[in-house]
Amino acid sequence: MIALEQKIKEKKAVIGVLGLGYVGLPLVREFINAGLKVKGFDIDEKKVKILNSGKSIIKHIPHSQVKKMVASGKFKATTNMSQLKTVDAVLVCVPTPLTENREPDMQFVIKSSETIAKYMRKDQLIAFESTTYPGTTRELVVPILEKSGLKAGKDFFLAYSPEREDPGNKDFTTKTIPKVVGGYTNKCLNIAKQIYECAIDTMVSVSSLEAAEAAKIVENVYRCINIAMVNELKMVFDRMGIDVWEVIRAASTKPFGFKPFYPGPGLGGHCIPIDPFYLTWKARQYGMPTRFIELAGEINTNMPHYVITKIMEALNQHKKSLKGSKVLVLGLAYKKDIDDLRESPSIELIELLREYGAKVDYNDPYIPKTHKQRQHDLGMTSKKLSATMIKNYDCVLISTDHSDYDYNMIVKNSKLVVDTRNATAKVRGGKNKIVKA
Repeated sequence: MIALEQKIKEKKAVIGVLGLGYVGLPLVREFINAGLKVKGFDIDEKKVKILNSGKSIIKHIPHSQVKKMVASGKFKATTNMSQLKTVDAVLVCVPTPLTENREPDMQFVIKSSETIAKYMRKDQLIAFESTTYPGTTRELVVPILEKSGLKAGKDFFLAYSPEREDPGNKDFTTKTIPKVVGGYTNKCLNIAKQIYECAIDTMVSVSSLEAAEAAKIVENVYRCINIAMVNELKMVFDRMGIDVWEVIRAASTKPFGFKPFYPGPGLGGHCIPIDPFYLTWKARQYGMPTRFIELAGEINTNMPHYVITKIMEALNQHKKSLKGSKVLVLGLAYKKDIDDLRESPSIELIELLREYGAKVDYNDPYIPKTHKQRQHDLGMTSKKLSATMIKNYDCVLISTDHSDYDYNMIVKNSKLVVDTRNATAKVRGGKNKIVKA
């Protein structure tokens, strides 16, 4: 038995998590709950300071949990990357966005790999969790890590285990979601499994790094394509005067052969709007078209423009132009009851409304003000929601269907409601004010 295996068995292995966001922080929590020590690494000094003070940076991880983690003495966050050499495993949870040309932006994976190579030592496990195209770990990461002079599979262990976080999901946690893992060698796979088994209930082994990378891509392509289908059906059925939500509800009563997906104002989150394009990019290297994926992407990315058209049509019925109208956007997060606005369609909707000359405000109980993102900087603060303030707007756009909202009050006091989420389905009265989009 090698030294690392002995440390894992005795729960003396120290875990390093690189990237303390929506993926990394839940992972930290599970390893600490399992009794292991964890060092968190992040380049954001403000984030590190907040975490070390015992406060959370994510809504679905309460302050009390972070306070307990810090108080236990088992967790400390740092920006000092030289401490990577003091941990037994480095779990990498960094972003993998798209460039403006919708191609993989690997800068965070590359920079993380270069940093690890600078400080890594023998017998460490390096495991990447960032969603990416098949071949990334072997083709891109290995050559960078081996610049350290250490050889993958011989001097250090290398694995790929895609994150499967679903912020706000009350049925599954990081601990209970099965963990797919592939290794550079069989020994790498076994070591990675032993590490993750300390904190995760179920492991799913695959034969290679590429199979693990592809599994995550398939999960998100599946959702992307099915959501595109119902988004297209929404537009078709709208022309026919049929409520797509009623149709989906009826179809869902079939006990087999049907799984409901729901339309919306566009795709959001860190996976579904991005990951399918990683596969289309990689497929082009093999001369293979990915028509389903590209068509789905076209439909989904066009949804904010469809919503704007519906707003224009609805305002026109009220003898108003979108230019100069006051619009209140309800919900900035990409889905209900979370504080995550990555790739949120609400951001594009606000930018489009501004381009058309509308005066735009927003309310989101979980996002008090916007922050600068890689490609967006709205510079806005959430307006306090009340019956009186709602009356001042020409249109209320429901972009995210947070449970906190009193939809009866909203509809009662609005002049016009454009609902992209079927949030007003159970509202009593005021149906003449509501337009589904």
